[in-house]
Amino acid sequence: MSPSIPFKFNFNSLFEFCQVYSTMSGQGGSFKIVFARHGESEWTKNNWFCGWYDAHLSQKGVEEAHASAKVLKDGGYTFDVAFTSLLTRARHTLDIILSDIGQPDLPVVAHWRLNERHYGDLTGYNKEEMAAKYGLEQLQIWRRKFDVLPPPMDENHKYYSSIVNNPKLKSQPDIEFPTVESLETTMARSLPFWNEKVVPEILSGKRVLLVTHGTTLRGLVKHLDGLSDDAIMKLNLPTGMPFYYLLDQKLKPIVSMQFFSDRETVEKAMALVASISHKLPD
Repeated sequence: MSPSIPFKFNFNSLFEFCQVYSTMSGQGGSFKIVFARHGESEWTKNNWFCGWYDAHLSQKGVEEAHASAKVLKDGGYTFDVAFTSLLTRARHTLDIILSDIGQPDLPVVAHWRLNERHYGDLTGYNKEEMAAKYGLEQLQIWRRKFDVLPPPMDENHKYYSSIVNNPKLKSQPDIEFPTVESLETTMARSLPFWNEKVVPEILSGKRVLLVTHGTTLRGLVKHLDGLSDDAIMKLNLPTGMPFYYLLDQKLKPIVSMQFFSDRETVEKAMALVASISHKLPD
Protein backbone atom coordinates (compact mmCIF):
# COMPACT_ATOMS: atom_id res chain seq x y z
CA MET A 1 0.00 0.00 0.00
CA SER A 2 1.22 3.43 -0.86
CA PRO A 3 0.86 5.94 1.98
CA SER A 4 0.41 9.67 2.03
CA ILE A 5 3.66 11.49 2.73
CA PRO A 6 4.05 11.70 6.51
CA PHE A 7 6.28 13.92 8.58
CA LYS A 8 8.56 13.45 11.52
CA PHE A 9 7.12 15.29 14.51
CA ASN A 10 9.25 15.80 17.60
CA PHE A 11 6.44 16.24 20.15
CA ASN A 12 8.40 18.85 22.11
CA SER A 13 11.50 16.64 22.00
CA LEU A 14 9.73 13.48 23.24
CA PHE A 15 10.44 11.70 19.96
CA GLU A 16 13.65 13.31 18.73
CA PHE A 17 15.15 9.84 18.53
CA CYS A 18 12.63 8.76 15.84
CA GLN A 19 14.38 8.14 12.54
CA VAL A 20 12.50 7.56 9.31
CA TYR A 21 14.22 4.82 7.34
CA SER A 22 11.32 3.70 5.19
CA THR A 23 7.68 4.49 4.47
CA MET A 24 6.82 1.35 2.55
CA SER A 25 5.10 -1.60 4.19
CA GLY A 26 6.98 -4.87 3.97
CA GLN A 27 10.40 -3.40 3.13
CA GLY A 28 13.12 -5.60 4.58
CA GLY A 29 10.74 -7.75 6.64
CA SER A 30 9.10 -4.77 8.34
CA PHE A 31 5.52 -4.51 9.49
CA LYS A 32 3.22 -1.52 9.41
CA ILE A 33 0.31 -0.99 11.81
CA VAL A 34 -2.11 1.92 11.66
CA PHE A 35 -3.58 3.41 14.84
CA ALA A 36 -6.32 5.97 15.42
CA ARG A 37 -7.95 7.53 18.44
CA HIS A 38 -11.73 7.64 18.11
CA GLY A 39 -13.47 10.87 17.12
CA GLU A 40 -14.64 13.39 19.68
CA SER A 41 -17.38 12.05 21.96
CA GLU A 42 -20.28 13.96 23.48
CA TRP A 43 -18.52 13.78 26.83
CA THR A 44 -15.16 14.88 25.45
CA LYS A 45 -16.93 17.91 23.99
CA ASN A 46 -18.09 18.86 27.49
CA ASN A 47 -14.66 18.19 29.04
CA TRP A 48 -16.07 15.38 31.19
CA PHE A 49 -14.13 12.37 32.41
CA CYS A 50 -15.51 9.52 30.30
CA GLY A 51 -13.55 6.32 30.87
CA TRP A 52 -15.75 3.23 30.68
CA TYR A 53 -18.99 5.18 30.29
CA ASP A 54 -20.35 4.40 26.83
CA ALA A 55 -20.55 7.90 25.37
CA HIS A 56 -21.44 8.36 21.71
CA LEU A 57 -19.61 10.39 19.10
CA SER A 58 -20.47 14.06 18.79
CA GLN A 59 -21.23 15.47 15.35
CA LYS A 60 -17.65 16.71 15.26
CA GLY A 61 -16.50 13.20 16.17
CA VAL A 62 -18.43 11.73 13.25
CA GLU A 63 -16.79 14.27 10.95
CA GLU A 64 -13.37 13.40 12.38
CA ALA A 65 -13.98 9.72 11.65
CA HIS A 66 -14.83 10.53 8.02
CA ALA A 67 -11.70 12.69 7.82
CA SER A 68 -9.61 9.80 9.18
CA ALA A 69 -11.04 7.56 6.50
CA LYS A 70 -10.27 10.09 3.79
CA VAL A 71 -6.55 10.28 4.55
CA LEU A 72 -6.36 6.48 4.56
CA LYS A 73 -8.37 6.15 1.36
CA ASP A 74 -6.33 8.87 -0.35
CA GLY A 75 -3.20 6.94 0.59
CA GLY A 76 -4.56 3.72 -0.89
CA TYR A 77 -4.76 1.91 2.43
CA THR A 78 -6.70 -1.31 2.88
CA PHE A 79 -6.56 -3.75 5.79
CA ASP A 80 -6.89 -7.44 6.62
CA VAL A 81 -8.14 -7.15 10.20
CA ALA A 82 -9.15 -4.40 12.62
CA PHE A 83 -9.15 -4.16 16.40
CA THR A 84 -11.17 -1.88 18.65
CA SER A 85 -12.72 -1.62 22.11
CA LEU A 86 -16.25 -2.49 23.20
CA LEU A 87 -17.17 1.18 23.66
CA THR A 88 -19.45 2.81 21.10
CA ARG A 89 -17.29 5.84 20.34
CA ALA A 90 -14.38 3.65 19.22
CA ARG A 91 -16.48 1.12 17.31
CA HIS A 92 -18.51 3.84 15.56
CA THR A 93 -15.28 5.54 14.47
CA LEU A 94 -13.95 2.25 13.11
CA ASP A 95 -17.21 1.46 11.32
CA ILE A 96 -17.18 4.84 9.58
CA ILE A 97 -13.56 4.37 8.50
CA LEU A 98 -14.16 0.89 7.13
CA SER A 99 -17.29 1.95 5.28
CA ASP A 100 -15.59 4.97 3.73
CA ILE A 101 -12.54 3.03 2.54
CA GLY A 102 -14.78 0.37 1.01
CA GLN A 103 -14.22 -2.41 3.55
CA PRO A 104 -17.43 -2.52 5.63
CA ASP A 105 -17.20 -6.30 6.03
CA LEU A 106 -13.60 -6.42 7.26
CA PRO A 107 -13.08 -8.83 10.19
CA VAL A 108 -13.19 -6.83 13.43
CA VAL A 109 -12.06 -7.96 16.87
CA ALA A 110 -13.62 -5.85 19.64
CA HIS A 111 -12.42 -6.44 23.19
CA TRP A 112 -12.81 -4.85 26.61
CA ARG A 113 -9.05 -4.91 27.16
CA LEU A 114 -8.82 -2.08 24.61
CA ASN A 115 -11.33 0.07 26.54
CA GLU A 116 -10.36 3.52 27.78
CA ARG A 117 -8.81 4.06 31.20
CA HIS A 118 -11.42 3.85 33.98
CA TYR A 119 -11.42 7.19 35.80
CA GLY A 120 -13.15 5.91 38.93
CA ASP A 121 -15.09 8.45 40.96
CA LEU A 122 -14.14 11.21 38.49
CA THR A 123 -16.30 9.61 35.77
CA GLY A 124 -19.04 11.90 34.50
CA TYR A 125 -17.71 15.06 36.07
CA ASN A 126 -16.37 18.15 34.39
CA LYS A 127 -12.63 18.58 34.91
CA GLU A 128 -13.06 22.14 36.13
CA GLU A 129 -15.57 20.99 38.74
CA MET A 130 -13.21 18.30 39.96
CA ALA A 131 -10.37 20.82 40.21
CA ALA A 132 -12.60 23.00 42.38
CA LYS A 133 -13.52 20.01 44.56
CA TYR A 134 -10.12 18.37 45.00
CA GLY A 135 -7.70 21.16 44.08
CA LEU A 136 -5.91 21.66 40.78
CA GLU A 137 -2.64 20.11 41.96
CA GLN A 138 -4.29 16.90 43.15
CA LEU A 139 -6.37 16.59 39.99
CA GLN A 140 -3.29 16.96 37.80
CA ILE A 141 -1.52 14.27 39.83
CA TRP A 142 -4.38 11.86 39.21
CA ARG A 143 -4.49 12.70 35.52
CA ARG A 144 -0.80 12.98 34.68
CA LYS A 145 1.07 10.59 36.96
CA PHE A 146 1.74 7.20 35.45
CA ASP A 147 0.95 5.08 38.50
CA VAL A 148 -1.38 7.20 40.68
CA LEU A 149 -5.02 6.17 41.04
CA PRO A 150 -7.93 8.61 41.46
CA PRO A 151 -10.61 7.72 44.03
CA PRO A 152 -12.41 4.51 43.00
CA MET A 153 -15.98 4.34 41.76
CA ASP A 154 -18.32 2.69 44.26
CA GLU A 155 -21.77 1.20 43.76
CA ASN A 156 -23.44 4.48 44.72
CA HIS A 157 -21.84 6.40 41.86
CA LYS A 158 -24.43 7.72 39.44
CA TYR A 159 -22.82 5.93 36.47
CA TYR A 160 -21.81 2.68 38.20
CA SER A 161 -24.91 0.76 37.14
CA SER A 162 -24.84 1.92 33.52
CA ILE A 163 -21.23 0.76 33.21
CA VAL A 164 -21.43 -2.66 34.87
CA ASN A 165 -24.81 -3.40 33.26
CA ASN A 166 -23.77 -2.36 29.75
CA PRO A 167 -24.83 -5.44 27.75
CA LYS A 168 -21.76 -5.24 25.51
CA LEU A 169 -19.50 -5.44 28.55
CA LYS A 170 -21.58 -7.67 30.79
CA SER A 171 -21.80 -10.36 28.11
CA GLN A 172 -18.02 -10.86 28.02
CA PRO A 173 -17.18 -14.08 29.90
CA ASP A 174 -13.70 -12.99 30.92
CA ILE A 175 -14.37 -9.34 31.73
CA GLU A 176 -12.84 -7.76 34.82
CA PHE A 177 -14.65 -4.57 35.79
CA PRO A 178 -12.17 -2.12 37.33
CA THR A 179 -13.31 0.53 39.78
CA VAL A 180 -10.45 2.86 38.81
CA GLU A 181 -7.26 2.77 36.74
CA SER A 182 -4.00 4.62 36.17
CA LEU A 183 -2.05 4.45 32.92
CA GLU A 184 0.04 1.74 34.58
CA THR A 185 -2.96 -0.49 35.29
CA THR A 186 -4.52 0.32 31.92
CA MET A 187 -1.36 -1.01 30.29
CA ALA A 188 -1.46 -4.07 32.55
CA ARG A 189 -4.83 -5.07 31.06
CA SER A 190 -4.27 -3.96 27.45
CA LEU A 191 -0.76 -5.28 26.78
CA PRO A 192 -1.67 -8.98 27.21
CA PHE A 193 -4.29 -8.51 24.49
CA TRP A 194 -1.75 -6.71 22.30
CA ASN A 195 0.80 -9.49 22.74
CA GLU A 196 -1.61 -12.42 22.43
CA LYS A 197 -4.03 -11.19 19.75
CA VAL A 198 -2.61 -8.25 17.81
CA VAL A 199 1.07 -9.17 17.57
CA PRO A 200 0.47 -12.58 15.90
CA GLU A 201 -1.59 -10.87 13.20
CA ILE A 202 1.17 -8.32 12.61
CA LEU A 203 3.85 -11.01 12.42
CA SER A 204 1.75 -13.05 10.00
CA GLY A 205 1.98 -10.13 7.57
CA LYS A 206 -1.60 -8.95 7.90
CA ARG A 207 -2.37 -5.26 7.49
CA VAL A 208 -3.70 -4.21 10.90
CA LEU A 209 -5.84 -1.21 11.87
CA LEU A 210 -6.37 -0.48 15.57
CA VAL A 211 -8.91 2.16 16.64
CA THR A 212 -9.15 2.79 20.36
CA HIS A 213 -8.85 5.44 23.08
CA GLY A 214 -6.36 8.11 24.10
CA THR A 215 -4.96 6.51 27.24
CA THR A 216 -4.96 3.03 25.72
CA LEU A 217 -2.98 4.34 22.75
CA ARG A 218 -0.65 6.21 25.07
CA GLY A 219 0.15 2.90 26.75
CA LEU A 220 0.89 1.22 23.42
CA VAL A 221 3.13 4.11 22.38
CA LYS A 222 5.01 3.85 25.67
CA HIS A 223 5.41 0.11 25.14
CA LEU A 224 6.61 0.38 21.54
CA ASP A 225 8.97 3.31 22.03
CA GLY A 226 10.16 2.52 25.56
CA LEU A 227 9.29 5.99 26.83
CA SER A 228 9.73 6.97 30.46
CA ASP A 229 6.75 7.28 32.79
CA ASP A 230 7.02 11.06 32.80
CA ALA A 231 7.54 11.43 29.05
CA ILE A 232 4.48 9.46 28.02
CA MET A 233 2.17 11.44 30.29
CA LYS A 234 3.05 14.60 28.34
CA LEU A 235 1.80 13.16 25.07
CA ASN A 236 -1.56 14.53 23.85
CA LEU A 237 -3.09 12.44 21.07
CA PRO A 238 -5.66 14.16 18.84
CA THR A 239 -9.04 12.56 18.23
CA GLY A 240 -9.75 11.15 14.80
CA MET A 241 -6.25 11.52 13.38
CA PRO A 242 -4.56 8.25 12.31
CA PHE A 243 -0.85 7.51 12.55
CA TYR A 244 1.32 4.52 11.86
CA TYR A 245 4.35 2.65 13.14
CA LEU A 246 6.77 0.68 10.99
CA LEU A 247 8.20 -2.18 13.05
CA ASP A 248 11.09 -4.55 12.46
CA GLN A 249 10.87 -8.31 12.91
CA LYS A 250 11.35 -7.92 16.67
CA LEU A 251 8.56 -5.31 16.70
CA LYS A 252 10.99 -2.50 17.44
CA PRO A 253 10.16 0.80 15.75
CA ILE A 254 11.85 1.66 12.48
CA VAL A 255 9.38 4.52 12.16
CA SER A 256 7.71 5.85 15.32
CA MET A 257 4.31 7.54 15.33
CA GLN A 258 4.05 9.07 11.89
CA PHE A 259 0.80 10.95 11.27
CA PHE A 260 -0.77 10.95 7.81
CA SER A 261 -1.99 14.53 8.10
CA ASP A 262 0.31 17.46 7.44
CA ARG A 263 2.43 18.87 10.22
CA GLU A 264 0.43 22.06 10.71
CA THR A 265 -2.83 20.15 11.07
CA VAL A 266 -1.36 17.75 13.64
CA GLU A 267 0.29 20.52 15.63
CA LYS A 268 -2.98 22.44 15.84
CA ALA A 269 -4.88 19.33 16.88
CA MET A 270 -2.37 18.48 19.59
CA ALA A 271 -2.41 22.05 20.87
CA LEU A 272 -6.21 21.87 21.06
CA VAL A 273 -6.08 18.64 23.07
CA ALA A 274 -3.53 20.20 25.40
CA SER A 275 -5.63 23.34 25.84
CA ILE A 276 -8.73 21.30 26.69
CA SER A 277 -6.72 19.16 29.09
CA HIS A 278 -5.53 22.26 30.88
CA LYS A 279 -8.86 24.06 30.79
CA LEU A 280 -8.90 24.22 34.55
CA PRO A 281 -9.28 27.12 36.98
CA ASP A 282 -6.26 28.98 38.30
